[in-house]
Amino acid sequence: MIGESKYSIEVNNLSKKFGSFRSVDSINFNVKQGEIFGFLGANGAGKSTTIKMLCGILEPSSGDALVAGYSIKNEPDLVKLNIGYMSQRFSLYNDLTVEENLNFFGKVYGLSGEKLFERKKWALNIANLSGKENSLTGSLPGGIKQRLALGAAVIHKPKIVFLDEPTSGVDPISRRSFWDLIHFLSENGMTVFVTTHYLEEAEFCHNIILIDSGKLIAEGTPKELKSKSINNTIYELGLVDLNEAMEILENSSIADEVSIFGNTLHVALKRDKNELQLTQLLSSKGISVNSISIISPSLEDVFIHLTSKKSEPKTD
Repeated sequence: MIGESKYSIEVNNLSKKFGSFRSVDSINFNVKQGEIFGFLGANGAGKSTTIKMLCGILEPSSGDALVAGYSIKNEPDLVKLNIGYMSQRFSLYNDLTVEENLNFFGKVYGLSGEKLFERKKWALNIANLSGKENSLTGSLPGGIKQRLALGAAVIHKPKIVFLDEPTSGVDPISRRSFWDLIHFLSENGMTVFVTTHYLEEAEFCHNIILIDSGKLIAEGTPKELKSKSINNTIYELGLVDLNEAMEILENSSIADEVSIFGNTLHVALKRDKNELQLTQLLSSKGISVNSISIISPSLEDVFIHLTSKKSEPKTD
């Protein structure tokens, strides 16, 4: 084990190839102790492959990383003993009771006797399942099952927990409750490495990295990414024909990026274009704009801006 470091994770030129396909391409980054670290990217960007390497599950093709001070290449078993891992499927056995799941995961991590009893009590408390130890796990609501899965993943008090899209398919209220729990773990010194496709959740992270096609394309706090990544003016448009307006703007020469946000359209204009040209174009195509305002970019705006493929110049 390497000497004490302010970093829980240190990634050095980490790569993974599957045949001729390079899923992760020489990435480098550090994660501070106690940090909530967001790792974001589209499906197929290399997120899950990276997590599997950092957890000692998948051997890297080249490069290395220190996780809790241990090399994922040379000491993967020691890495596994010092981390927790929760996948998109919550990693629970639905045909076991709540207590049987906690017993199983506790024993896997070497807990027994009084220590296992105390940690089970803690996990039941954070999952709001005290008194329901004999309930079948498969019968639990998604939000409660999610919290139980996290409790099982950290029952051994690991230094680091990896959460791979843990809130997928869970309702918004349960997601927010889950993030309250993540902050509780972080405040108590645990490093949380999380991937999510809900970009509003990434606002809760202390630091974020964006990965695209196996390469890191941006890093910073949510505030830094929003303030530094986009220089274009972004307008929010309220209108009825969202899809038609989006198609018109995507095939025009005035917009850099266009995306739908709920019942509105976000439009990043090219630097030499203005609001009047935007509304005139839509009006000429029979689209009425009910409201328009300049907004600060969201993380989703940043994500679209940084990962979008640049196309050939367009004409009206």
